[in-house]
Amino acid sequence: MLKENLTQVEEKIDAACRRAGRDRSEVTLIAVSKTKPVSTLKEAYDLGVRVFGENKVQELVEKYEALPEDIHWHLIGHLQRNKVKYIIDKAELIHSVDSLRLAEAIEKEAAKHQCTANILIEVNVAKEESKFGLMPEELDAFVDKVSEFPHICVKGLMTIAPFVADPEENRPIFARLRKLSVDIARKNIDNITMSILSMGMTNDYQIAIEEGATMVRVGTGIFGARDYAQQGNVR
Repeated sequence: MLKENLTQVEEKIDAACRRAGRDRSEVTLIAVSKTKPVSTLKEAYDLGVRVFGENKVQELVEKYEALPEDIHWHLIGHLQRNKVKYIIDKAELIHSVDSLRLAEAIEKEAAKHQCTANILIEVNVAKEESKFGLMPEELDAFVDKVSEFPHICVKGLMTIAPFVADPEENRPIFARLRKLSVDIARKNIDNITMSILSMGMTNDYQIAIEEGATMVRVGTGIFGARDYAQQGNVR
């Protein structure tokens, strides 16, 4: 089933790239493996998957220790400041930086580890009260401040679009994020690049690709429905 799911997702990515006149190499598929056991990730690894996304710090750390070293780990869920220290040297990219205080914590831990943390700024484009992320109008001031942190490199933007019955409804959300990234890129700010647009999940990643996504976060489409009951307090 996993092999078939991966094949279907790849075919849909290919098709979306063709519709948008883009090369398939421009889009990175992140296999969102939250709540899935190591055995399932190993199966995906054997099928060629090398980029995994985790929502929870504890899950990322446990799987990081148990799986091959050539995996690229992405932290895509909300990150608490007191947990930054656990993943600063493990997550290749942190997608969910949504406050100056979190950025300051990342800067502090990256300095301790003498490394540079690659991050994305999470933007709440749809302005949903239930979602994390900066409001679009807060973005410019935030970028200016974070650009001063020597151990952080901003690689782009991320958003979580609303869950909708018709994915076409999210097209304006993705288009808005892309426009925000273009506007920031034009400023040529030190430590700030806009090479990554992380947007689109199982329900709407094809639309996101058509609107410029360079990373799509697909979980259910690859692994099937999640079994939260077996994960205790994992959400």
